[in-house]
Amino acid sequence: MENQDKIKITQERFIEYANNSMESISSCDIPKVKTLRQDALKRFIERGFPTKKMEKWRNSRMMECLSEDFNIESIENKNHDFCCVIQNLDTEVVTLTNGMFSEENSLRKLSNGIVIGSTRRAMQEYPELFEKYFGSCNINDDNGFYDINTALWQDGFFIYTPKNVVAERPIQIIKISDEDNNPFIQTRNLIIVESNAQLQIIDCDDSIKEQSSFVNSYTEIIIGENAQLENYKLQNLNDNSSLLNTNTVKQSSNSRLQTHVVSFNGGKIRNNIFVNINGEGAECNIYGLYLVDKTQHVDNQVKVNHNVANCNSNEKFKGILDNEATAVFNGHVLVAPNAQKTNAYQNNSNIILTDKAKINTMPFLEIYADDVKCSHGSSIGQLDQEAMFYMQQRGISKENARMLLMYAFAAEISNNIGIEALRERIDDMIKRRLKGELSCCENCVFQCSTPKEYDFKIDLSKI
Repeated sequence: MENQDKIKITQERFIEYANNSMESISSCDIPKVKTLRQDALKRFIERGFPTKKMEKWRNSRMMECLSEDFNIESIENKNHDFCCVIQNLDTEVVTLTNGMFSEENSLRKLSNGIVIGSTRRAMQEYPELFEKYFGSCNINDDNGFYDINTALWQDGFFIYTPKNVVAERPIQIIKISDEDNNPFIQTRNLIIVESNAQLQIIDCDDSIKEQSSFVNSYTEIIIGENAQLENYKLQNLNDNSSLLNTNTVKQSSNSRLQTHVVSFNGGKIRNNIFVNINGEGAECNIYGLYLVDKTQHVDNQVKVNHNVANCNSNEKFKGILDNEATAVFNGHVLVAPNAQKTNAYQNNSNIILTDKAKINTMPFLEIYADDVKCSHGSSIGQLDQEAMFYMQQRGISKENARMLLMYAFAAEISNNIGIEALRERIDDMIKRRLKGELSCCENCVFQCSTPKEYDFKIDLSKI
């Protein structure tokens, strides 16, 4: 059977499940959410999943996964003691297993008024927030994954930061995939940072077992006037997993967004990041790092809409590809006719370690205003042989020189992490990843158990 025929069967299974289960799935919905579900299902029935005939999906490998026989019904929540170990970092932790919260810890309100927990539970207890914000971040994308998520989501994480509240410590979201029967997990998330509030989020995707899974996660982020959000997305999944992570952001005037997407492992990953800058004086900084090998695939799609004047955006993505790994970067900045005094920059740089690794990169500017400063660029290359020679002349082995160059390349992204303990942990994970899977371990200069003791006695300005 052809792959497209299998995908069609998967679509028909989703539609049948939705028609049979919509009443129970939406039984606790507020009217707005129930209407959005019904409209999304109608669109999905009309257009189904994306195909490679669509420009934004032409180089993606996500559709390959849809030929598998996924379990699309409700997935069991399992309690785990699993946690991301980050030394010297105090966080407020919430955990989802297979996209669901356990009932006993589904929603809590902190002393400063911040609410964190289950999307479904929050919809029942704070319907006015869902009436105002849920479904308000329009992505303007022909995307069947969005439609089926909107139609069938059953839970996800919810974070609400009231006006003028500065979070005392970061919120850490740990999402675990743990199932034996090919789960297709739909999560719907909502983050609200109201005016003059400040929040840091560490969002971790992990898997326990080696079984295959597909996670379709959609997150809406609303940032109010003068509010600030730092959002760190860390992805470390098994090679049989597929993750479609979509973040849509709406920024108000003088707001600040800094987001990092770091992909360490995963079979097939696609990150969609859509930002609408709707208020003057707003700024967003989007950083990405992907380290892939074997037959792994990472696809980063970023679009920033400058809808008003006097705003800044900066995108910087870097990747290291080994073996037969593949990657995609598609960056799109749109400057509206009235968005004068816009500053917008985007760059994608890649190191290819083998002849079989491939990257498709396309930074793109669409500008309709004349008083702007915008630039874009991309590069694909191998390790700098002159720098390798320089380091070897100073007694550094060839393998260690390779790793030092790769680390220096990747660290330009991790150096922008604003939480010191997290930055040290990410640096350590980069070193472990480079040491263990992208280069040779023998006589390694990285001592991963003591990440603070590295002393590179070379002139890094020569590299």
